[in-house]
Amino acid sequence: MRRVLRLLPLCLASLVMIALPAADALAQVAKGPSGLPLPRFVSLKAKSVNLRIGPSIDYAVSWRYLKPGVPVEIIQEYDNWRRVRDADGTEGWVNQALLSGSRTALAAPWMRGKGEGVFVNMRREPQSTSSIIARLQPGVMIHVKECNGDWCQVDTQGVEGWIAQGEIWGAYPGEAFK
Repeated sequence: MRRVLRLLPLCLASLVMIALPAADALAQVAKGPSGLPLPRFVSLKAKSVNLRIGPSIDYAVSWRYLKPGVPVEIIQEYDNWRRVRDADGTEGWVNQALLSGSRTALAAPWMRGKGEGVFVNMRREPQSTSSIIARLQPGVMIHVKECNGDWCQVDTQGVEGWIAQGEIWGAYPGEAFK
């Protein structure tokens, strides 16, 4: 028994040495060829953006976005093409030149069609007890200035405030950025 207890620290140290490179490899999987994290949120830069079925202009256009600022999630990278997903789950390829790092989001798009009395509250401060300064319909596009992991400071149509991070599509749960 004593012999086993003496070997235990050595075994644990060996396991840690094996686990560290494995954890590092997992961290590397989360980065695309560009060196940026995958997945990540960006927005459409141009007024007209073709969503293609493959990563080249040789592939057919499956959808066309006609509004700049629409938030999309980059889920894959190939050369200068990005595979994106929108809030409705539609996926396709877009040239990176048509994307912007500016963060936008949609106010609870999953609540669309749930009734006329369904709103997302924009608050004066990042806390649920703060006063409501605007009530947004689900699907309204907002510009995201920062997120602290729980709340995002946003603006839309000249109104600036805070929305609970779980009520937008355009920032991951717990994600913090400025």
